[in-house]
Amino acid sequence: MARINLLPWREERRKARQKEFAGMVGLAVVAGVLLSFLIYSFYSGRISTQTARNEYLRGEITKVDGQIKEIEALDKKKAKLLARKEVIEQLQSNRAQMVHLFDSLVRTIPDGVALTAIKQEGDILTLSGRSQSNARVSTYMRNLEGSGWMTNPDLNVIEAKEGNAGLPYEFNLKVKLANPNAAKDGESAPVVPAASAPAAGGAAS
Repeated sequence: MARINLLPWREERRKARQKEFAGMVGLAVVAGVLLSFLIYSFYSGRISTQTARNEYLRGEITKVDGQIKEIEALDKKKAKLLARKEVIEQLQSNRAQMVHLFDSLVRTIPDGVALTAIKQEGDILTLSGRSQSNARVSTYMRNLEGSGWMTNPDLNVIEAKEGNAGLPYEFNLKVKLANPNAAKDGESAPVVPAASAPAAGGAAS
């Protein structure tokens, strides 16, 4: 005897397929959300790690900047100390040179010449005085050249003046200061502090 299925099987199959499709869509949505969460978590972790590194680097940079400032301050202090040291050494050298310079001024003045004023501008020394004759001034210039502490004597003025019969000629000459000790060592001579003072000359012959 034949059996006839009177149930709407097509409708049942359609509903079953719709359920399957809805289930697959749901699984896809869940998988997509889960994947998105994993990706978000991964990149959030990377960003957090990089942010922590950046903060660490900023902290280290701040420390280095502080150390650089300390080094700069130390360099300034060092420069000041070196400058003071150079000044002290310069003063010591100048003090010794001044002694030799005035000693040379006394030793180089010949008889018949008297200094009235000494003036210094840098390494140029201007000597003013009176003399018995032109020859006495020439002798004085040769003595200055041979002293070792003064070079290149240059006579600016020499003329007869009234008021001193024993020393009738008034002269004005310039010499360049030198340091024979420094010249031997190949070094430049230190500059003598500015001085302006009257000096006594040799006795008139």
